[in-house]
Amino acid sequence: MSIKRYGVEGGKGTGGQNMPFARAAQADGWLYVSGQVPMIDGELVTGNVTVQAHQAIRNMVAILEEAGYTTDDVVRCGVWLEDARDFAAFNKVFREYFSANPPARACVQCSMVVDCKVEIDCVAYRAQAKSNL
Repeated sequence: MSIKRYGVEGGKGTGGQNMPFARAAQADGWLYVSGQVPMIDGELVTGNVTVQAHQAIRNMVAILEEAGYTTDDVVRCGVWLEDARDFAAFNKVFREYFSANPPARACVQCSMVVDCKVEIDCVAYRAQAKSNL
């Protein structure tokens, strides 16, 4: 089994620091996307949970697409909310991206490492073509 890693060339975190992990790793058709926060070019997007959720999910979708996956391939998502009262607002945003084929999901309230309102990760699967080697 081979593992392909995406984003190990130096993804940027808050303040432009290089992050010590891959944005995603792919093995045997499975894609594991690291937690995505509402950042653009290493800077947090300001705004309420709706604004931040859209950006965090767009970041995750961009990684899926880079690896050749779509939201239809997402099997499971993990969601962290800074405030549990944002659950309904987050669900409205989530539904926009996953209405046709919703994945399994866990959602918890927690203190964030990055000063944001939401973080999301996912696991996706796409069957790989068999090689005739």
